Amino acid sequence: MTARDGAPAPGPGDALPVEVFPDTETAARAAAARIAREVRDALRERDRFLLALSGGHTPAPLFRALAREPLPWERIHLFQVDERAAPDGDADRNWTQIAADLIAPLGTAGPRAHPMPATDADLDAAAARYARELESVAGRPPVLDLVALGLGADGHTASLVPGDAVLAREDVPVATTGLYAGRRRLTLTYPALAAARRVLWLVGGAEKREALRRLRAADPAIPAGRVARRRAVVFADAAAAGPAGARQEGA
Repeated sequence: MTARDGAPAPGPGDALPVEVFPDTETAARAAAARIAREVRDALRERDRFLLALSGGHTPAPLFRALAREPLPWERIHLFQVDERAAPDGDADRNWTQIAADLIAPLGTAGPRAHPMPATDADLDAAAARYARELESVAGRPPVLDLVALGLGADGHTASLVPGDAVLAREDVPVATTGLYAGRRRLTLTYPALAAARRVLWLVGGAEKREALRRLRAADPAIPAGRVARRRAVVFADAAAAGPAGARQEGA
C-alpha cells in the first residue's frame, strides 16, 4: 500500500495497540516504564540500545520519568527523531528540553548523546552528516531499537509534516523540511521509522483526538497514518483517546 506521494502506508489489517491513561503525566510515566523494559530486555541479548526521542510539549514528563529509571545509560545511544533549525540552547530546540529533563539529571552517568546538527548553515549537508553518524552506529540501513514519536493535531509526526516534500524521501534516513511553524527542520524519514524494532507513540490532549483517530485508522491522508505499525504501540491520555478509547494490553 502506497500513499499518493510514494511514502509507504500501513495496511488496513495492521492493528495499532493503544493503552489509555487518565492524564498525560500518567501516560508518560507508563511509556517511560515501557521503554525501560525494552532496554533491559534488549541488553540481555545485545551490548547496546539505540533510542531516538522526539521533542515537543507532551514528552517532558516522559524525559523526567526516564531519568529516574535505573538503567545502564552508558550502553544507550541517544539519537533525535527531529530538530528545529535554531541556535543551541534555544527554547524551540528539542535538544534543549532533552538535555534539561533527561541528560542533566543523569550527570556523568548519561547516555552516549547524538544531537542533530541543527545550527549548521547548510541543513542539507547537516542531514547527510547526521545520516552518516546514525549509520555508523545503527548500520546501513540504520536499525534503531526504539523510536518515541509524538502526534500533532494536524497529523504530523517527527517533522514529517503535511504537504512537505520530505514525505517522499525514501532514499535517505535523515532529511530536511521546508518551513513549518516558522522553522526548517531535520527529521528521520519513513524508512528509518519503519526499520525500528519498536515504535512508541505518546499522545496527549483533546486537540489530538481526531489525529489519533486517523492514526489508528492508518489514514494515509495524514503523515502519521503512513508510519509502519507492525511493532508499534500508543500510550494516550483519556482526553486524546476520547469516549471510545479503551485500554488494550500487549504489543
